[in-house]
Amino acid sequence: MNFDTFPFLSSLVFLPLVGALVLYLLPFFRPDHDEHGTLSRGFALFVSLVVFAISLLMLTHFDAADSGYQFSERADWIPYFGISYFVGLDGISVWLVLLTTFLMPLVVIASASVHKKIRGYLASMLVLETAMIGTLVALDVFLFYVFWELMLAPMYFIIGIWGGKRRIYATLKFVLYTVVGSLLMLVAIFYVVWRFYEQQGHLTFLLDELQMYTNLTRKEELWMFAAFALAFGIKVPLFPFHTWLPDAHVEAPTGGSVVLAGVLLKMGLYGYIRFAYPLFPRAADAFAPYIATLAVIGIVYGALVAWAQSDIKKLVAYSSVSHLGYCVLGFVAFNAVATSGAMYQMLNHGISTGALFLLVGVLYDRKHTRLMADYGGLAAKVPLFAFLFLVFTLSSIALPLTNGFIGEFLILTGSFKTFPVLTVIGTTGVVLGAVYMLTLYMKTMYGELDEGKNGDLTDVNGRELATFLPLLVMVFWMGIYPQPFLSRMEPTLNAYFSAVAERRAALNVYENDVAPSQDIVLEREHQQARPVRESAAQPNLNRAVEG
Repeated sequence: MNFDTFPFLSSLVFLPLVGALVLYLLPFFRPDHDEHGTLSRGFALFVSLVVFAISLLMLTHFDAADSGYQFSERADWIPYFGISYFVGLDGISVWLVLLTTFLMPLVVIASASVHKKIRGYLASMLVLETAMIGTLVALDVFLFYVFWELMLAPMYFIIGIWGGKRRIYATLKFVLYTVVGSLLMLVAIFYVVWRFYEQQGHLTFLLDELQMYTNLTRKEELWMFAAFALAFGIKVPLFPFHTWLPDAHVEAPTGGSVVLAGVLLKMGLYGYIRFAYPLFPRAADAFAPYIATLAVIGIVYGALVAWAQSDIKKLVAYSSVSHLGYCVLGFVAFNAVATSGAMYQMLNHGISTGALFLLVGVLYDRKHTRLMADYGGLAAKVPLFAFLFLVFTLSSIALPLTNGFIGEFLILTGSFKTFPVLTVIGTTGVVLGAVYMLTLYMKTMYGELDEGKNGDLTDVNGRELATFLPLLVMVFWMGIYPQPFLSRMEPTLNAYFSAVAERRAALNVYENDVAPSQDIVLEREHQQARPVRESAAQPNLNRAVEG
């Protein structure tokens, strides 16, 4: 087979959707033929493993030295409006796609805890995989928006049908928050396209064309970036738009929480990286200190609220608010070290927090309670479970030699160059993270075992162990040998910084030529006089990691 022309990305995007349709169309997957969902689970696992295998094959053909888009596919979709099916992959998106395809088989295996309407649950997961991968590879802004909104539908059903007692409240809150931000982003997209049409004489939604040839004034940029930033900030979620997240996590089934924490939350930061900063570089620069401030507030606030929780799942949910604050801080610092750390930490968070939600699910399936007070002394009763809980706890608090350490080290090192005071404040989250996670471990794994409550508790079984072993391997692989991951990001990120800096300079020239004013001239001189954030001359990331 000639893999040079193989449609890797379309296969990754649409194969899960085809699998979801097959689950509904073929009669032997119906409840009257598959009462316990065994065939449905087996088929969904097969589809998700095939998708993962294709993503691994694609990774072997990914050129780490190429900073541009790879495996690109393009076809006219709605040519009258300049809308195309245009997908591609680069060093920014490649590992997020791999994270998505890696987690989905584990989520399917963990679906054994779902006992009602299993066919619909699995189909919703497969549709969600299509939407997530499509969002990560779309290079047409309208196509991106379609996949972005498509993610809402299956997650709405996953929480609303298979969630906990307050699932309807959590679902509506999740959807309303996300839709409001998304609609404002859609308005901004149409405005940018209209401005492009005014200036260039034809319609397009292609990201590269909009980025390079849409000339906006500074005021226009500020408004457009604000619309994009709100949509992406809600999805991260960035403080104070985070309140939907704990409810969604607590009420979602275990698989829903894993996907939500592992992939969906990363879409907000990915949106900043892929769309908001390249399209509105001057506004992004102006907003950066404010976004960094909100990120640091989220780091500290999320850690403090997590420490105060008695519900284990809610504690892990609030820890996500704190951890993702680091990712946002690292990106808006906008240098090679911090941004690479942010990208790496997104992967790490998907591994460690996904595993923690799976562990909480194991406990809940057995005892139907998530309260710390209902446990204690479990290390003596379920030693394998206690060992896994310890490893993923240490990963979450970024112990050296685990995956979390590399990402946080790069973020804090790089962010200190741009936001020294905020970074110092943000480091308190590292200490608080250790406090609340080790407190959780101490209260549940040590102390006196209550035989009446937990005397019949059983250790992890073979199926559950199959979901944890791949995550366990990744914790130590990414913590000890990060080079294969970082080396594939570096060329794209260096080119990305250069492109954003060049576009910012070009927009300054455009605005001065079209509407010169003393204020603009003074601002331009101010920008030229202050230290320029790293762009083309980025420090070598490999040397930074080795140092």
